[in-house]
Amino acid sequence: MNVENRKPLPGTTLDYFDARAAVDAIKPGAWAGLPYVSRVLAEQLVRRCDPGSLSASLEQLIERRRDLDFPWYPARVVCHDILGQTALVDLAGLRDAIADKGGDPAKVNPVVPTQLIVDHSLAVEHGGFEKDAFEKNRAIEDRRNEDRFHFIEWTKTAFKNVDVIPAGNGIMHQINLEKMSPVIQARGGVAFPDTCVGTDSHTPHVDALGVIAIGVGGLEAETVMLGRASMMRLPDIVGVELTGKRQPGITATDIVLALTEFLRQQRVVGAWVEFFGEGADSLSIGDRATISNMCPEYGATAAMFYIDQQTIDYLKLTGREPEQVALVENYAKTLGLWADDLASAEYERVLTFDLSSVVRNMAGPSNPHRRLPTSDLQARGIADEVKLEAARAEEAQGLMPDGAVIIAAITSCTNTSNPRNVVAAGLLAKKANALGLVRKPWVKTSFAPGSKVARLYLEEAGLLSELEQLGFGIVAYACTTCNGMSGALDPDIQREIIERDLYATAVLSGNRNFDGRIHPYAKQAFLASPPLVVAYAIAGTVRFDIEQDVLGHDAQGNPVTLKDLWPSDEEIDAIVAASVKPEQFRQVYIPMFDLGTIEEAQSPLYDWRPQSTYIRRPPYWEGALAGERTLKGMRPLAILPDNITTDHLSPSNAILLDSAAGEYLHKMGLPEEDFNSYATHRGDHLTAQRATFANPKLFNEMVLNEDGSVKQGSLARVEPEGQVLRMWEAIETYMNRKQPLIIVAGADYGQGSSRDWAAKGVRLAGVEAIAAEGFERIHRTNLIGMGVLPLEFKPGTTRKTLGLDGSETYDVVGERQPRAELTLVIHRRDGETLEVPMTCRLDTAEEVSVYEAGGVLQRFAQDFLEGKA
Repeated sequence: MNVENRKPLPGTTLDYFDARAAVDAIKPGAWAGLPYVSRVLAEQLVRRCDPGSLSASLEQLIERRRDLDFPWYPARVVCHDILGQTALVDLAGLRDAIADKGGDPAKVNPVVPTQLIVDHSLAVEHGGFEKDAFEKNRAIEDRRNEDRFHFIEWTKTAFKNVDVIPAGNGIMHQINLEKMSPVIQARGGVAFPDTCVGTDSHTPHVDALGVIAIGVGGLEAETVMLGRASMMRLPDIVGVELTGKRQPGITATDIVLALTEFLRQQRVVGAWVEFFGEGADSLSIGDRATISNMCPEYGATAAMFYIDQQTIDYLKLTGREPEQVALVENYAKTLGLWADDLASAEYERVLTFDLSSVVRNMAGPSNPHRRLPTSDLQARGIADEVKLEAARAEEAQGLMPDGAVIIAAITSCTNTSNPRNVVAAGLLAKKANALGLVRKPWVKTSFAPGSKVARLYLEEAGLLSELEQLGFGIVAYACTTCNGMSGALDPDIQREIIERDLYATAVLSGNRNFDGRIHPYAKQAFLASPPLVVAYAIAGTVRFDIEQDVLGHDAQGNPVTLKDLWPSDEEIDAIVAASVKPEQFRQVYIPMFDLGTIEEAQSPLYDWRPQSTYIRRPPYWEGALAGERTLKGMRPLAILPDNITTDHLSPSNAILLDSAAGEYLHKMGLPEEDFNSYATHRGDHLTAQRATFANPKLFNEMVLNEDGSVKQGSLARVEPEGQVLRMWEAIETYMNRKQPLIIVAGADYGQGSSRDWAAKGVRLAGVEAIAAEGFERIHRTNLIGMGVLPLEFKPGTTRKTLGLDGSETYDVVGERQPRAELTLVIHRRDGETLEVPMTCRLDTAEEVSVYEAGGVLQRFAQDFLEGKA
C-alpha cells in the first residue's frame, strides 16, 4: 500500500487514502473537474499503485489520456452459477495441471473475495397458475443439477475466499444491490470504495448505488480472482443529464426502454455513462437500478449514479447496519464522491434526456433497443382490425390466435428490484380480478422475483394472492425466462403451434428478447413493464392495441380497457411506503449470509465423475489448445452479418432432442425431459462444444438457398469440397483434419451476455482468429482469454467490399503488439492474393501477454510454475 496519502477518516477508527490531495498536488484544482468514475479510479491508484508509477497514472486520469494502461484491482468478484461454476471448474482443472507439473494445487485459490450465487439453473417447468409451482420447480432443479451442485458444494470446502449462496434465494444482481455491496468497504483498517466485476453483463445493476461494477466474461473474472490486475485504459466517460420528471402512470421500465433507444442512437457502446441532474435526483434507487441494469442493452460498460441521499435512504430501507450507513455518507463527503461535490465535474460529451418525454413503452420484437410505444401499436400493424377480427374468430373456435402470447413472465433483475413495478403489477391484477377478467388459457404465466423480499412486501400489501389468482404465482427466485429457462409448454399448445405454424410470441419484463432466446416456439419476444405483462396475459395476443382495445367485460357486460385497470402513482406509492420495510430485508438476509463453519475438503483436487454431462475436467492442455497457433492456411468456419450475439455463438436455452447436444445427451443415457439447458452443461466441454453456433436463427453467409439468399440455420459449408453440413458435423470434420479456422463477421460481433463459452466453443473447434468490423467489449476479452486473435477491419472495409464467399484461405502476418497494424492475407480459389490491413485488437500489453501464452489459464500456469504468480 502507498502510505504517503493515508490519513485518518474523521469520526472513525479507519484510515482512507486521500486521492483528492494526490490529484491536486499534480495539478491544483484538477479534482473538481474529474467525473465520478475518474475519482474512484484515482483512489484505487493512490491506494494500490506502485509509488514509482503513481504520478504518471494519475496524470493519465487528469489529462484524459487513453494511450497507456494502468492497473485496476476490483474489491470483489460476483458470479452466478453458470459462469461462476465454469470459472471454478477451470480453476479445478488448473489445479490438476499444476499438480501434474509438480506444483502445489492447494495454493491455487481466488485471491480476491468471490461470491457465487446459484441463480441461473431453474427452468419454469411449472407455471405460476399451478399449485406449489415453486416447490415443484426447485425439486426439478435439484434433480437435474445434482452433478453441478455437488461440484459447487465441493468448491465451498476446497477453495479459500469463496462464499456460496445456494439455489432458491434470489439472483446475484438483486442480492448484490440489497445486501452484498457495502458501497464503502472497510478492510485492514482502511475505508475505500466498493468495486466489483461480475460474470454477467448486467452486473452494472449495482452501479445505481455509486459502485463501479462491470460485467466480464468468466475468463476475465478468473484473471481477477487469481489476483492479476485488470489492466485498463481510461474509458470514454459520457455524462447523461436527466431533466424533467416522469409523467403520471409511467414506470421505470418505460423510462429505461426509452433511454436504451436514445443511448444506442447516441453510440455509447463501450463508454462508461454517468447519470446526473435534477431528473436523476428524483429517481429512487429502484428506478436507478432498472436503468443501470439495462447498461449492456445500450452498449455501455458501466451506468453510474452518484452517492446521495437516495443512496442513504435505500441502505436504511434494506436493513444495512447504522454504522455502515454512516460510513458511506462520511466517506463519500470526505473524499468528494457525494453528489453535491460533483457539480463541477467535466465530461468530454454530455447528452441530455428529458424524463417528461417518456410515454408508455415496450421493446421488440427482437432487440431491447427497438422501442415500441404502446400508442403506436395500431400504426405499426401489430394490432390492425383485420388481424384482430381473425384472432377473435379463432378464439371463438377454441383455437389460439396468430400472434398468441404463449409466455407472459414477470422476470427478475430488471424490474423486481423496483418495488413500484411489482406493486403496480399487483394492483392491476387486483382490479382485473375484481372485474372478472382472466388470463387466456394458452398463456404460460410466471413471476420470478429476484429477491425473497418481494414475497414479504406483496403479502404485507395483500397483493400476492391477487397475482396468484391471475396465474402469476411465484415460480422461483431465479433468473428464468429472460435467460431462456422458460420451461416446456403444454404439449397440446406446442402441437397446435407446430401444426398451424402460428406466429407465437412472449411478453416479459426482462432485458433480452433476441430471436430464439426466450423459447424455441416463441418466434419473437417483447419487453414490457410488469403491469403490462399482466395485461398481455389477459389479452392473450400481440395482435392487440393494448391502449385501446377491450380486454374483457365486467359482470354487467361493460367493456374493460387498460385505463380501467392501470393504478395511479398515488396508489402505488402509498402501498410501497406502507409495505416495504427494513425488517423484511433483515429477515431474508441475516440467515442467508450466516454461512457457519465450513469444513475443509479432504483433497485440493476434485474427483471428476467420468459419466457426468455437467462437470468434466477441462481440456485446456489438450487437443487444439495444445497445438501451435500458426495463423496460416485458415479456412472460414462461418461468414457472418452484423449484430452476431453470444446467443448465436453459444445459446443458453433448452436443448432439443434433434440438436447435436441433444443427440449426445441421448447417447449418454439422459432422458429427454432432463436435457436441461445449454447453459447448465457448460462445465462439460463435450456437451458445451456442441452448442457452438447451434442457434437455429443463425445466418451463415457461406450457406445459400437456390435463389442466392442466405439460408437460416445452424449450418456450415465444408471446404474445399463445398459440402453443406450441420454446424457441429462441419466442426468435427475440421477437428479431425486439424484444420485451423477463422471467422469473418460484420459490426458489433459478440454483443449480449458475457458468455465465455461463446469464445471457448470456437477455440476448441480450431478457430485461431476472428476478423470483424467491431467487437463487443466483453466478448473481445473472452476471445483473448481463450487465445483467439481479434482483428478489426479498417473503416470502409467489410466482408462485402472484399467479395468473400468462404472458399478462401487466410493468413495473418505481422508483429502482434497493442493495436498494431497486421495484414490479413486472403488467398482466393482462383489464385489471386489480397493483402488487407487490420487492427490488432489486443489493446494492452497484458492482453498480448495472455494471448501469446495461449489464454488466461495457460498464462497463470506458466507464471505460477515460474514462481511469478
